[in-house]
Amino acid sequence: MHWAALLPRPLPGCASPIEPQALAVWALQFTPRVAGVEEAVLLEVEASLRLFGGSEALHALIETGASELGAQVAWAPTGLAALAFARQGASDGFAGPLTALLDAVPIEHLSAVARHQATLARVGCRTLGQARALPRGGMARRFDAALLTALDQAYGLRPETYEWISVPESFEARLELLGRADTAPEMLLGARLLLLQMAGWLRARQLGATAFTLRWQHDAMRSRAAGPGGELTIRTAEATQNLEHFARLLGEHLDKTELLAPAGELMLIATQVEPLVEASHSLIPDPAHSGASTRLALERIQARLGEACIRRPQLSADHRLEWMQQWSAAEPRRSPKPPPLHVLPLPTWILDTPLRLIERAHRPIYQGTLQLLLGPDRVEGGWWDRTQIDGAELTCNVQRDYWLAHSEHAGLLWIFQARLAGDETAWFLHGHYG
Repeated sequence: MHWAALLPRPLPGCASPIEPQALAVWALQFTPRVAGVEEAVLLEVEASLRLFGGSEALHALIETGASELGAQVAWAPTGLAALAFARQGASDGFAGPLTALLDAVPIEHLSAVARHQATLARVGCRTLGQARALPRGGMARRFDAALLTALDQAYGLRPETYEWISVPESFEARLELLGRADTAPEMLLGARLLLLQMAGWLRARQLGATAFTLRWQHDAMRSRAAGPGGELTIRTAEATQNLEHFARLLGEHLDKTELLAPAGELMLIATQVEPLVEASHSLIPDPAHSGASTRLALERIQARLGEACIRRPQLSADHRLEWMQQWSAAEPRRSPKPPPLHVLPLPTWILDTPLRLIERAHRPIYQGTLQLLLGPDRVEGGWWDRTQIDGAELTCNVQRDYWLAHSEHAGLLWIFQARLAGDETAWFLHGHYG
């Protein structure tokens, strides 16, 4: 499993760290498995790694946003291990074997063990590894069951269970400033933290905001004429989740706003939201849209992956099935359809190399004795073709009698008997019917 622990830390300019509940709402944009555990937030992101382009890309996204929100991030194969590493100040629980890394963590960083720190210290236990090395029977009798359970869960020996947080239906966040903001532009730093939380909530709900409102409370020492506070509603031209767009619009409006009194607390509300339809990243167009076709799909794939990635079948007037169709990166040539050259129905799949069949009493065998239904259909030619194999030039001339055969277990088959002079008259399996 792949876990992250987010531990709130004090931020410059803010009176207190971000609330764990607000941090959890922001984290829901990365995974629905988010839980509040004591003073921290745990994320189980195993199922999200591929969606965000792998562990390195997801680590970078979470760490960048968490750093701006003032949260310490740690990674580990278990949730409690990630929490212990975050409290210790470590960040990567994947830097080595989990057991070795966790054994060195002080016992005070795992709450269920920290409750018995005084007792454990008297027997010389300072780290989780030392506590785990004590006899389990004696620990079970002396301490509560939560201690052994927490140790087992941290080391991945027992499954972890948490109550996942759900995404709120609406967004409203508050922030108390450490100092008074005397001008409206001074509020932008704190407002950006609220905008970052709102952008995370929008992504978790797959919504876009068309309007949001920033409210501020005036300092308690304000004059009566200033009133309790003020507000500013920002509207966007279209629904969006873009943090930088929100911050730029808010900054431009705050530049033109005059505060009647210093502000000490901010509140942000997502006033108007609507479902946001993301641009499809699929290479195949949605058939529900008008004009969707195979040609549009090929154009999109070619534009994204390069011209050489598209290969088109090109038919040629050749009755040898291996050479009847070629794959080319060029646009198909518009040539007349070759006339039917086979009497028997052609198979759905052919083998790259015909498979030689064993014989019994001059009858071909493939998952039982084959019953010849239709044939023969003679194919002969290819004397004009040459190919290089192991430095030797060989001819591609063939003379084959094709048959439609039935196998009791394999169904209908396309087989042939080689008839070229000088070749052994052996039977070969060349294709299967759907």
